[in-house]
Amino acid sequence: MIKDYFLLALGNLRHRGLRSWLTILGVFIGIAAVVSLITMGQGLEAAITGQFGALSVDILDVQNKGVGFAPPGSTVIEKLNDHDIRIIEGVQGVEKVIPRLLRVGSLEYNGIAGFGYATDIPEDEEFRKFIYDQFSFEAEEGRLLRAEDTGKIMLGNNFLTMDDFEKDFKVGKTVKVNKENFEIVGFLKKTGNFQLGGMVFMNSDDLKKLMDIEDEWDLIVVQVTDKDDIEFVAEDIENKLRRDRNEKEGEETFSVETPLQSLEAVNNILNIINIIVVGIAMISLFVGGIGIANTMYTSVVERTKEIGIMKAVGARNRDILYIFLIESGFLGLVGGIAGAIIGLGGSLLISGIANQALGGDLFKVAISYPLLFSAVSFSFVVGVASGIIPAIQASKLNVVEALRK
Repeated sequence: MIKDYFLLALGNLRHRGLRSWLTILGVFIGIAAVVSLITMGQGLEAAITGQFGALSVDILDVQNKGVGFAPPGSTVIEKLNDHDIRIIEGVQGVEKVIPRLLRVGSLEYNGIAGFGYATDIPEDEEFRKFIYDQFSFEAEEGRLLRAEDTGKIMLGNNFLTMDDFEKDFKVGKTVKVNKENFEIVGFLKKTGNFQLGGMVFMNSDDLKKLMDIEDEWDLIVVQVTDKDDIEFVAEDIENKLRRDRNEKEGEETFSVETPLQSLEAVNNILNIINIIVVGIAMISLFVGGIGIANTMYTSVVERTKEIGIMKAVGARNRDILYIFLIESGFLGLVGGIAGAIIGLGGSLLISGIANQALGGDLFKVAISYPLLFSAVSFSFVVGVASGIIPAIQASKLNVVEALRK
């Protein structure tokens, strides 16, 4: 009997082929949107998590807090300085303290000027090696920056393929940074951190002189002795800096961040984004459900006489109900399967384009079988739910009135 229900339902859908496919299209769009958006959201989360995963778990950052939108350090009330470094060095559990600079400047090459970020490389050999190891710096062309490289710079990998200056950057060429001449000694290989690809690297003394910087820092990198104590060390640093600056809790002009805190903040943002995009996709799926209900109502009207004949030869109300529910469920199921396949394919395509644009294999999209199964199952439920009222209406048709149609 169940087999007969399915065969009859499929036959009816095949008979109204164009209308069935147009109805499926509504569900298909909703499911494709859900699958692609969630899959890409998971890929984005994995990519960003990978950025933090590349950082050591025994490293924390002390940063300036700004009061507006401007280049790093320019809107800070009280900037980090050498006195702060000495305080941090005196905290128990601190192994290394490395101050860093990050500033916006102009770069001119081939008579064309642009703007970007410049950061410093410490002259101290131990600190320099630490920075190179921390970010896995290797030279793609030329070599890495050395302590004696006064008046020289190292460029990120993006400069090798950049066409903004209408001329290729090459090792040994001279560029102007903030109107001062610097020689290029090398280009970095691509790293997991795509932000580094567009940066200019120079020795700390050169950057201080170029930007007229005295006793101020934008970032202090702190390595702790025991990674298990990093939260306690971070809290101790925050308390001592707060007392030294005579600042109230919550009103600090600095921030102390551990890798775990940064990752939690990013994950919270990604979760909000996922909720929003899923909500948008659900609206599309709701519209698809209305399309199924509309199709089934129309089918009831068109097949009133057919329903009357079926009842006249012995079909019960529940038989008619089952046939219409199977039809609506099948519309949702096929739409869900097609949408899941297209949605997954679309997310893989977009991730491939993103990886090609960013370089490397940063944006990874993994096939989530629970997500695909849930999406297809949900579309089937939407289909059945959308067909319940039309199916009940069809099952309750009066035989005599139906045959008169």
